[in-house]
Amino acid sequence: MEVKEKKVLVFGSGISGIGAAKLLAQHGAQVVLYDGNEKLDKAGLLSSLGGDPKTSVVLGSFPEELLDGLDMVILSPGVPTDLPVVVEMRKRGIQVIGEVELAYAFGKGDVLAITGTNGKTTTTSLLGEIMKNYQDNVYIVGNIGNPYTAVAGQMNENTITVAEMSSFQLESIVDFRPKVSAILNFTPDHLNRHHTMEAYVNAKKNIARNQGPQDYCILNYEDSLTREFGKKVKAQVLYFSSQRKLEKGIYLEDGNIIYRNGEEVSVCRVDELQLLGTHNYENVMAAVAMAYVYGVPMETIRKSIKEFRGVEHRIEYVTEKNGVAYYNDSKGTNPDAAIKGIQAMNRPTVLIGGGYDKDSAYTDWIESFDGKVKKLVLLGATKEKIAKDADACGFKDYLFADTFEDAVLTAAKIAMPGDAVLLSPACASWDMFPSYEVRGEKFKEIVNSL
Repeated sequence: MEVKEKKVLVFGSGISGIGAAKLLAQHGAQVVLYDGNEKLDKAGLLSSLGGDPKTSVVLGSFPEELLDGLDMVILSPGVPTDLPVVVEMRKRGIQVIGEVELAYAFGKGDVLAITGTNGKTTTTSLLGEIMKNYQDNVYIVGNIGNPYTAVAGQMNENTITVAEMSSFQLESIVDFRPKVSAILNFTPDHLNRHHTMEAYVNAKKNIARNQGPQDYCILNYEDSLTREFGKKVKAQVLYFSSQRKLEKGIYLEDGNIIYRNGEEVSVCRVDELQLLGTHNYENVMAAVAMAYVYGVPMETIRKSIKEFRGVEHRIEYVTEKNGVAYYNDSKGTNPDAAIKGIQAMNRPTVLIGGGYDKDSAYTDWIESFDGKVKKLVLLGATKEKIAKDADACGFKDYLFADTFEDAVLTAAKIAMPGDAVLLSPACASWDMFPSYEVRGEKFKEIVNSL
């Protein structure tokens, strides 16, 4: 990709936008960093970009004259592709791509990429550990919190990039082509952005769009949408399953993870893992399959998965106080992910839920309580919506909290010795916190101060 002396607009000033702007500047582009939030620190943004004289920052309402002379636009993942101004850019023939596409154009080496509604971060983190135990030059990037663009310029031909890809990132790809891809599952999420389940699923399917017969795509056999998608993928397909024995793929049988693809290899027993729950065994199987088809020795894989301790904010044990165990599952940002949190509990549970509305339905989540949830403490923008769904399901043991701290303290008062308090909101954090990580850290801070 040639960007020298081209005028390039980076839309969005988050960590992905900053990474993109810096990468473009390194390659001689005239960069304009734009953000609609006029309250941002313009001088601070310029400073974070290194003070390049070819780089400028524009904040507030989008000035139409900014479109004049633009050669390219880089959309940060959080910017909807159907914004009127983005539609206008395309009408004018301006090339519009995402941050991932930009990073891929300048990055080098092989890419192993993971998407799906749930399990992405755990699978990406685990695969990253496997690859780092295999060779030195490994980057873990994407939706996991490390912008792809921030490290693309440091890569060489021997680099392995392990990338967590969201639907936001994948909906704007052009040439992005991983050597090995994986789609873990599809459940409704981000419908406020994508509007329909079909559009959401299609965005995620883009991960395999450019793959060919020499590449691999790892898919969940137990998800009907991924199973059917496997019939259309040009790459070599391997399935994973937690429910049945596969003639070809990786599966769980009598507590053993077995890999079968011309050969049959016993990977390990699940009781040798530090991760709990069937959903995590699926994540392990996906990571194992990705690493093995890439060429990592099974001994390296086996050692890595046995040592892996899990991901912060995903059913994370915090502490026990007065006989009550506290768990941080702030990464449960949609109902299906939060179901996994409930399923992992082996005590009567006081559950904290609610937050930013992603246009989700909550009935399946509430029905999964299965007698485990003794009280549901609701907060945030979705609290009335969740309460309505709870009423419809016949679940009346809920109450409202005004603030996050109030919710945690209320849950702690309700919980009795032998109970658990679980933060698993089934919603994003953006109505109260900049990220689920910040929300999870605040939960731990409050709990540890009890």
